[in-house]
Amino acid sequence: MSQISKTKVSTTSATNTSQADPIERNLGMDFTPSLFTHININRSAVERRAATIGKRRSVKKQHQAAWLLKAITFIDLTTLAGDDTPGKVKRLCQKAKNPVRKDILQALDVDDLNITTGAVCVYHNMITTAVASLKNTSIPVAAVSTGFPAGQTPLNIKLSEIKASVADGAKEIDIVISREKVLTGDWQAIYDEVKAYRLACKEAHLKTILATGELATLTNVAKASWVCMMAGADFIKTSTGKEPVNATLEFSLVMVRAIREYFELTGFKIGYKPAGGIQTAKQAIEYMILMKEELGNDWLTPELFRFGASSLLGDIERQLEHHLTGSYSASYRHAMS
Repeated sequence: MSQISKTKVSTTSATNTSQADPIERNLGMDFTPSLFTHININRSAVERRAATIGKRRSVKKQHQAAWLLKAITFIDLTTLAGDDTPGKVKRLCQKAKNPVRKDILQALDVDDLNITTGAVCVYHNMITTAVASLKNTSIPVAAVSTGFPAGQTPLNIKLSEIKASVADGAKEIDIVISREKVLTGDWQAIYDEVKAYRLACKEAHLKTILATGELATLTNVAKASWVCMMAGADFIKTSTGKEPVNATLEFSLVMVRAIREYFELTGFKIGYKPAGGIQTAKQAIEYMILMKEELGNDWLTPELFRFGASSLLGDIERQLEHHLTGSYSASYRHAMS
C-alpha cells in the first residue's frame, strides 16, 4: 500500500452547510388537484439542464475530499437481498459506524473523526438485529415496507407491515407507492394511501418511493411527487433499486424542483433520496451539486438528503485513499462481505 501523507480537510466547510434549527415535519395538506394537474414537463429542457450538472463546478483536491466525507453522512447503507443474514447485517452496521478507515481520517486531519453513514436500511426481518447493532449511536434504522419492491399487496397488510417495523425500532420507513394508480391517473387513491402510511408511521419518518423508472413520463414523476408531499411524506425517493432504470439526474431534477415549489407554498422542507445505480464518488458529487444549485445549502444535511446505496461507500473510500497516496488500492479491500 502506498504511503499516506497528511493533509488538512475541513468537513464543516465542505459545502458551507448551515446548522439550521430542527426541521419541522411535513404536516401535509388537503388533496388539491389544481396544484399539480396542470404540470407538463418538457423532457428536452430537463435533459439539457441535467447534462450541465457536474460540468458547471469543479471540485478538486482537498475540496473534493471534503465533499466526499460529507457524502458519506448522506448514505443509507443498504442490504436488501434474499441471502441477508444477521451476521451480514451486523457487519453492515459496523461499517455504518466506521465507514472510513481510521488511518485515512487521521491523515486527512478532519474536524470530526466520528463520521457515520446517514442510516442503515434493511428488510423488516433484520430490523431488530440492526437496532441492537447500532445501540448507543445516533444512526437510525430504515426499513423498506408496503410490499417492497412491487407494492402488490393489500392495503391492510401494508399498514400492518409499517406498524410492525415501527414497533421493532425502525425510525424511518421507506414505502413504495402503487404505480398502477399513477399510470391510470388515480391521484386521489395515491393520496389516500400515502396519508394512511404517514399515520401508521407515527413518529417514524416516511420516505415514499416513486419507482420513477416505471412511471412512464417525467410529468407523472412530478405529479406523483406533489401528491406524496401533500399526503405528508417526509422524503420523496426515486427508486427501489430493483427497477430496470433507477435514479437519474433527470428524474432528480424534476423531483427536487417539486420539493422547492412545495416549500415555497407551504414552508415545509421535504427530503430527497436518489436510490439505485449510484455507485461512484463522481456520481455522488454530481447529485450534491444538483441539491446545492436547486435547493441550496440547507438541503445538504442528512435530515434532508440521502443516497440509497450499497456499493457507493467503497468507491468513496478508494477515492479518499487516492487523494492521500496518489494510487488506488484493490477494490476488494473496501468491499463489505
